[in-house]
Amino acid sequence: MQYVTAFLVGGILCVIAQLLIDKTNLTPARILTIYVVAGVILTAMGIYPPLAEWAGAGATVPLTGFGYSLAKGVEEEIAQRGPIGILTGGLSSCAAGIAAAIFFSLFFTIFKKPQPK
Repeated sequence: MQYVTAFLVGGILCVIAQLLIDKTNLTPARILTIYVVAGVILTAMGIYPPLAEWAGAGATVPLTGFGYSLAKGVEEEIAQRGPIGILTGGLSSCAAGIAAAIFFSLFFTIFKKPQPK
């Protein structure tokens, strides 16, 4: 049942993004930003953590999950280190994902030849 729940929640988030792309003049970059900020705001309001616990990867893998991870990391670092956690919490909680994105971007840039359109 966990797989079905994750699939449905992740699918709903993707459908919302696709509707935003199709029905508005928003660029994909703006929608990406909206999703990350929405994850932070929903986490701060206490709405996203129960959803992430219930839906698992369906809520933590999409871009809203990245915002959730940033907010959760800041919250934990503030509890441990005080106000400096505002600056360090988001990066420390998402460091593995950011490092993987940088590594794979570099890897494919080096080994993939550009194709003309």
